[in-house]
Amino acid sequence: MFPSFMTDKTRMLANTGKLSRKIVGMLVVFFAVATGAIGLTLLISWQLEGVAAAINDAGSQRMRTYRMGHLMARGLESGAQEATVGAVLDSELQHFDKVLRDLQLGDPLRPLSPPRNYEVQDRLSDVGRAWQGSIRPLVAFYLAGGRAEREQATDQFDQEIEPFVHGINELVLAMERSYAYDTNLLRSVQVALVLLAILGTGLLIRYFDRLVIRPVGALHAGIQRMAGNDLAVRLPVTSDDELGGLATGFNHMAEHLESVYGTLEQRVEAETHRLAQRNRELGILYDVTSFFSEPAPLETLCEGFLDRIKTALGADAGAVRLYMPQSEKLYLMTHDGLSDDFVASEGQMNCADCLCGQVFQTSSPVAFDTANPPPGMRLRTCVREGFATATAFSILYDKQRLGVYNIYFRRPQALSEQEIQLLETLGQHLGVAIENQRLRSREKELAVSEERNLLAQELHDSIAQGLAFLNIQVQLLQDSLRKGRTEEAMQTAGQLREGVQESYDDVRELLVHFRTRVHQSDLDSAIHAALEKFEGQTGINTAFERRGSAVPMAPTDEIQIMHIVQESLSNIRKHAKAGHVSVLVDQDMAISRISVEDDGVGFDPQTDPNCQSDRHVGLKIMRERAHRIGAECRITSIPGKGTCVTMTLPKENRETV
Repeated sequence: MFPSFMTDKTRMLANTGKLSRKIVGMLVVFFAVATGAIGLTLLISWQLEGVAAAINDAGSQRMRTYRMGHLMARGLESGAQEATVGAVLDSELQHFDKVLRDLQLGDPLRPLSPPRNYEVQDRLSDVGRAWQGSIRPLVAFYLAGGRAEREQATDQFDQEIEPFVHGINELVLAMERSYAYDTNLLRSVQVALVLLAILGTGLLIRYFDRLVIRPVGALHAGIQRMAGNDLAVRLPVTSDDELGGLATGFNHMAEHLESVYGTLEQRVEAETHRLAQRNRELGILYDVTSFFSEPAPLETLCEGFLDRIKTALGADAGAVRLYMPQSEKLYLMTHDGLSDDFVASEGQMNCADCLCGQVFQTSSPVAFDTANPPPGMRLRTCVREGFATATAFSILYDKQRLGVYNIYFRRPQALSEQEIQLLETLGQHLGVAIENQRLRSREKELAVSEERNLLAQELHDSIAQGLAFLNIQVQLLQDSLRKGRTEEAMQTAGQLREGVQESYDDVRELLVHFRTRVHQSDLDSAIHAALEKFEGQTGINTAFERRGSAVPMAPTDEIQIMHIVQESLSNIRKHAKAGHVSVLVDQDMAISRISVEDDGVGFDPQTDPNCQSDRHVGLKIMRERAHRIGAECRITSIPGKGTCVTMTLPKENRETV
């Protein structure tokens, strides 16, 4: 072909070559200039990004320096937190070293690149010398020394910190000046690039309009026919120059489009199949996750999961094995489609055995033909069961291995990569569901344990003390009867009768406490009823006062408040020897305050050993009840002037109905 061109159309080829060289040369020059300008812009931008990162890191050193000073001072103030403060201070020290090293050496991966001018390097060197020569040794001396050394280090650190921070500020300012210079340079390059683009575009438009665009008009008719879906159109090749090549390319394009449209139906069918497969996978995932959203026993979760996986994949059998930490074995939790011999053989297995053990240890899915297992693995049970394909997938929760689940096929089954990924995801969902079920079980256990603890506290703080007193009195009664002291025995018997009556009252009051529900329309009515009952039992005058607006509260909060009020009244009855009791409820939108005050004998909270050790009758219980609803219970008392129990419940902790 080319020899005929050279013999028959030498002039045309010469002109064609000339045209091609002009176009190519113009484009090459334009491309080289544009590429150079863009490359320069990218280089400056990269440098600006590195300088900006360096400015941020350098600025963060100021905060870190002040933080180290704060930590050193805090370590002196709180000895109990000395180890924690030391650990945090050591971490800050290491972080400062790392950032300073990055500022000195740079980090092209971030990128971080401090300016390489003399001013910045001098400032950086000054900061490095100040750090290594003064600041860091002081912090290290603080960490290694005793209290006296720490105080000395802290005082000297406070003297050195301001000059050091000033040096960092000078470093940041030097970097900012370099950053401003690079920014102005970038803007100048960008302006030049815009002007170059405008000039080059104008030249190219004029050049191609004269040499290319006008001749291309001859191809317009063919393009119009193709636009009318006439894919059989072919243009005659009338020349051997670039325009002839364009016509030839047009004909090739028409042939290609004709071929593409001929195979379009097949490709649409393939894409439809792919979308159907994806929808199927999403349907499986939705079905399983919807099932897991409802709480259910562990065995029910595993059975439902296995049933859905089998149905979706058309599997013949399946099993879910959970890891038992006590025995360090995999336990067959549930199964479907497996014979009794299979279950008896693999009901429990070691974590290193067979297919399941390998998957459990590696957390990597496995699927292969049982006739050709991996080297060193023998699947006798699966082969005896008649399975051609065996699979195993991990059950994970937050990278914690909970077990393995299996899918078996009696016919060879090749799982796609998408199906394997789906089964891995489903195993993770199963792990989350299993862990949620275990958490719900632990919550129930904690609730029962808390209630038992509360009951034990109530019994210990009330009935147990009374029974201990009765035991002592019985011993005294026996001693008096043995010695024939009838009058002393009668006196002891009277004390026994009083003790028994008091224990009986404690039991009745305890039962009332555990059955208490605020059935009344509001808290005020419930407190009124409790005060009326207290006054009728003891003869002590009572008063109730309400301040502010009655803000509705949740029933659980009202129950705990009533328990605290009743506990306070019980302590007054037992110990206060009071003549008057008043209850104040002060509520607004910000806070709720309930106080129970008496004019009894009182006590000194600072010297009372029971109060100081939190063993005073009823006090510990009241504080724990207040803590449950986010409130604070405070007891104030003065010997001879009574006692006041105040419970404060802030708005942010209050549950309203």
